[in-house]
Amino acid sequence: MRLLEVLTPDQAREFLLFPTRLYAGDPNYVRPLDRDINGVFNRNKNKYFRHGDLVRWLLVDEAGHTLGRVAAFVNERTAHTFAQPTGGMGFFECIDSQEAAAALLDGCRAWLAARGMAAMDGPINFGDRDQWWGLLLDNFGPPLYAQNYNPAYYRRLLETYGFRLYFNQYTYFRKVAAPLTPEYQEKAAVLLSNPAYSFEHLRLNNLAKYAEDFRQVYNKAWVKHDGVKEMTVEQSANIMQKLRPVIDERVCWFAYHRGEVVGFFISLPELNELFRYVDGNLNWLGKLKFAWYRWRGAVRTLTGIAFGIVPDHQRKGLEMAFILAASRTVQDATQVHYEDFVMNWIGDFNPKMMRVAESISGTIWRTHGTYRYLFDRSKPFERAPVIE
Repeated sequence: MRLLEVLTPDQAREFLLFPTRLYAGDPNYVRPLDRDINGVFNRNKNKYFRHGDLVRWLLVDEAGHTLGRVAAFVNERTAHTFAQPTGGMGFFECIDSQEAAAALLDGCRAWLAARGMAAMDGPINFGDRDQWWGLLLDNFGPPLYAQNYNPAYYRRLLETYGFRLYFNQYTYFRKVAAPLTPEYQEKAAVLLSNPAYSFEHLRLNNLAKYAEDFRQVYNKAWVKHDGVKEMTVEQSANIMQKLRPVIDERVCWFAYHRGEVVGFFISLPELNELFRYVDGNLNWLGKLKFAWYRWRGAVRTLTGIAFGIVPDHQRKGLEMAFILAASRTVQDATQVHYEDFVMNWIGDFNPKMMRVAESISGTIWRTHGTYRYLFDRSKPFERAPVIE
């Protein structure tokens, strides 16, 4: 077996195509968009290259047949925020062979160690945590958009190599039409009637305003999380522009206190219910299929991608009022036509947000796990610290 660094267009194409052969015949596999995967490795498009570096490999046998692929990367902004400088491993795909997995992971370890790293997390993304993050551990059904999908044997390959679970990532689920409990509605109504608070859904004709509101809440609510840095104006604007073609403004909500933004609740139509028809390619035919199936109402699932409340307004029941305000639109079948609601993953290090999800009758539907491997095997391993 040989590790080949991806340097040529043909090798980059093989990096994309290997999973399509690995998952051939798997009815649950949804091929990611080529442009999404390529964007991670594009130095001109991925902002993480400004403060990091990446390499990717193919693993081939003596006949040149691909056995696996993987990428290793360093994000200098977060690498040194841990007890051991920590890099990343991601886009791991491999046949069911411990020898092949070890060859891929040994390559990542050596490359990271040469750059001063003492540990690696994986499988994660050289990018934001909302995409390609974590190993699928249960519910091996069709993946959500930009959610990692893998066979069950990947867990054995990683754990046998020496990776240990750093934190669980829980995806919560509820039926859109399921009523909120009377107790929940009563508590929420008190705050909802408070004239100091107001709630409104996003409007595409004023997207720049909501991009800045999103940034303000994100920076106040998330920067204390392990490895999370402040979002810039440029980053928030880019996020909203990227989402614009698929935003349903009626399911993206913001909360204000005396006119100042204090929270957001962002949901999107579940894109993989459309992308499953385009085979990874949004060329003219793929776009036509996308538009056709969206027009036909193929999307029945809402995905909650982000929920945040600034610290000064937490523990006041604002999340209850927020959900009640949004539900009056989301549960109105004359306005929206979704059946299921899934929430972007919540780490088990964040019990407060887990309680919020459970308070609206959310149940854990799927589990991913972020794993960590310490290069010095004598060092004590610690799970991700819990956010109080």
